[in-house]
Amino acid sequence: MSALEDLFTSDIEPTRVAAIIFEPVQGEGGFYPAPERWAIAIREICDRHGIVLICDEIQTGFARTGKMFASEHLGIIPDMTTMAKGIAGGFPISALVGKAEIMDAANPGGLGGTYAASPIACVAALEVLKIIQQDKLCERATHIGERFNARLSQMKEEISCISEVRQQGAMIAIELSDPSTKAPLADITKQLVAQALPKGVVLLSCGVKGNVIRFLPPLTIEEELIENGLTVVYEELSKIWQNYK
Repeated sequence: MSALEDLFTSDIEPTRVAAIIFEPVQGEGGFYPAPERWAIAIREICDRHGIVLICDEIQTGFARTGKMFASEHLGIIPDMTTMAKGIAGGFPISALVGKAEIMDAANPGGLGGTYAASPIACVAALEVLKIIQQDKLCERATHIGERFNARLSQMKEEISCISEVRQQGAMIAIELSDPSTKAPLADITKQLVAQALPKGVVLLSCGVKGNVIRFLPPLTIEEELIENGLTVVYEELSKIWQNYK
C-alpha cells in the first residue's frame, strides 16, 4: 500500500486516476486470493480520492468461490463489477454492474454493443441464477474446495515439488517448485498437463512463471469424478517427479 501512496505522491495525482480494478482472486496470475486487509485499504484509498473501485469477477463470480461474488469474502462493496463466464453456463454473455450514480450517468442508449442483449443468453443467465439458489451452489463450491484442498494437501506431503496449495471455494491451485532451490518448475507443469489429458483429465496452467496448475471443476461435478481426477493428478505427478529427481 505504501508503494501506491508513493505513486500518488511522486508520479501521478490521485485526481487523475479514474479507477482501480483488481481480481478478488487472481486468475491467470496464479490463483492468489486478495488479502482482506489489502482490499479494505484499497477501498479506503478510493473513497479518500474519489476513485472508482472495480472488481473483476469474470472468473470468480456466480458461486465459484463459495460466495455469489468473491468480493463478499473481502468485506468491501465495489463501485462496479465485471462479470461473465459462469453467468450463463456457457452461453455468450457478460455484464457490467455498478452503483446507480455511475450506471445512470450515460444518456439512454449511450451504452451498448453490436451483440448486446441476446435474448437466448439472457434467458440462460436467468436460469443459471435460479439453479445457483435452488441447488445451493455456493455451499457446493465450498464443499468441492475443501475436498480438493484436503487431497492436494495430502499430495503435498508426499510429492515434494508441490510447494503450495491455494484455494478459495472451487478455485484451487497447486504451485510446483524445486524444494531445494525454490525455482519454478514450468517444464514439469507442462508435462503434467500433457500426461493427464490422455487419462481424461483436462488441466490448465497459469501463473507468471508457468508453474501453477489450476483446478476449476464444474460446481455440479460428481464426487466420484473428483476422486478419479485427483488420482490421475497424483499418479502422473508422482511419476514425473520421480523421473525428474
